[in-house]
Amino acid sequence: MQDDEEMQEFDGRPSKSARKRDATAAQELGTKLIDLKESDLRALDLGEKLLDAILLAKRITARGGLARQRQYIGKLMRDIDTAPIEAALNAKSRATAMDAEKHKRLEAWRLRLLTEGPVALDELMKCCPQGDRKSLQALINKATGAKVDSGSRDTASRELFRTLRGLFDSIPR
Repeated sequence: MQDDEEMQEFDGRPSKSARKRDATAAQELGTKLIDLKESDLRALDLGEKLLDAILLAKRITARGGLARQRQYIGKLMRDIDTAPIEAALNAKSRATAMDAEKHKRLEAWRLRLLTEGPVALDELMKCCPQGDRKSLQALINKATGAKVDSGSRDTASRELFRTLRGLFDSIPR
């Protein structure tokens, strides 16, 4: 038996199965667009009709109505080139993943500094010699001090995180 791609009509059009897969892919991409913020949608430069349909879908609460609107969005998307939209969504996804990874690394450093103290601070200073050791040590002491109230400890801990973020952002890549 032959594949769907091989089974094309004589005039070179794609098979019915291929068209159906493309329509489903366009509808799934439309569903991803519905989940985006309005500012991100406007940055994609989608076209007025498609943008209006997506914004309307964000306001629809009825399950059936939303399903019909998704189908309509998929229909509109069949007429446009979806490659730039997919590329933009993939780039956004990669940037979000990189931000999450960076946040995890910074949080791990903060936790190490708060639990290991001077040993972790020595290692941090090897990685980031431009850091101010005294101010970091003061923040660590304030965040771990027993005589300091919990609100001040939390504030110092957040300040330590912000300082670490600035420290790592200043490292040339």
